[in-house]
Amino acid sequence: MKLPASVKKKARIEIIPMIDTMFFLLVFFMIATLSMTIQHGMPVSLPTAESSTDKVPDQISLTLTREGALYYNKEPIKLPELKLRLASLRQTDPEPSLVINADEQVPHGRVIKVMDIIRLAGIPNMAIATKPDSEP
Repeated sequence: MKLPASVKKKARIEIIPMIDTMFFLLVFFMIATLSMTIQHGMPVSLPTAESSTDKVPDQISLTLTREGALYYNKEPIKLPELKLRLASLRQTDPEPSLVINADEQVPHGRVIKVMDIIRLAGIPNMAIATKPDSEP
């Protein structure tokens, strides 16, 4: 009995699994990129206000926590260091914008002290972060 000669198949690249893999990588890198966005503020309980808006340019974030800690873009900082940091910022950027994220339990005097340091540093664009008021 004579066996049929084996026919060699030509090698070929399957395109469908390659497209699936490319789409998977595309989605993976899109989600990974979104998770790497810079969140400048620390988590605090913001006070509410009816005039609250989300359209504040957020370049530098100062956060005052309930415990009394002060953070400059998530980096712990003391008040004397804040004066130096803001002075150097003012030299590099003529009109920086700054957002104060103060917990609603922080004493009013502490927020005013930080605002005074900001004004003395010559930073004209300053805002206080709030969350929208749920009551009409």
